[in-house]
Amino acid sequence: MKIKKLLLASALLFSAYNVSAQTQVIAHRGFWKTEGSAQNSIAALIKADSIGCYGSEFDVWLAADDQLVVNHDPTFKGKRMENSPSTALTAIKLDNGESLPTLAKYLKAAQPLHTRLILELKAHTTPQRETKAIEKIVALVKDMGLENRMEYITFSLHATKEFIRLAPAGTPVYYLDGNLSPKELKELGCAGPDYHYSVFRKHPEWIEECHDLGMKVNAWTVNKADDMKWLIDRKVDFITTNEPVQLQNLLK
Repeated sequence: MKIKKLLLASALLFSAYNVSAQTQVIAHRGFWKTEGSAQNSIAALIKADSIGCYGSEFDVWLAADDQLVVNHDPTFKGKRMENSPSTALTAIKLDNGESLPTLAKYLKAAQPLHTRLILELKAHTTPQRETKAIEKIVALVKDMGLENRMEYITFSLHATKEFIRLAPAGTPVYYLDGNLSPKELKELGCAGPDYHYSVFRKHPEWIEECHDLGMKVNAWTVNKADDMKWLIDRKVDFITTNEPVQLQNLLK
């Protein structure tokens, strides 16, 4: 009986490995290149979920009144994210007519969905503001019961270290800047690199090194089929793209 249980457990682990070995699709700023959508909109999040993306990536800022909002650019439609109150920012209309969302509103919309939430904290003007943002993010995510669906990414080395320190143990945290080796990322406690695909073109050996160290590899922002195929052939774990449907078709 014990042998049978061990064999079953081994089979399940092997099956899980095979599933995870398939390159997964992350929609960059959601699935926005489709009707009724816009970058970093709630519609883009829902549409990424509707086509079965592993994850939907989005960007977060701490506004001047210490409220968290979802947007990419440091200045958007004349408003600077860090210097404007959230009330002024959420009055902005996105290209699909939605209001620029608070993080709370965005996560509320994510609750009934299945796609993983790939939250990028933008690099802020001071380390203190980054720490405050991370404290608020971690608390909000916990309150909304979404801890098991979160992954955190950032270009800021300080924010990377703070996510590792403050998020629940085991939460995937990836570094974006492309200037640290696999060994350095492992020593920090990162889940792996989330680097521009050109970094892996320059250092293809890093992909295997990361896997040997038990880390995963994400590449961004990959929109051409040739680049997608190159990364798929080298078994990167995730590809972040503005063309999720094209990537899904290549993976079939």
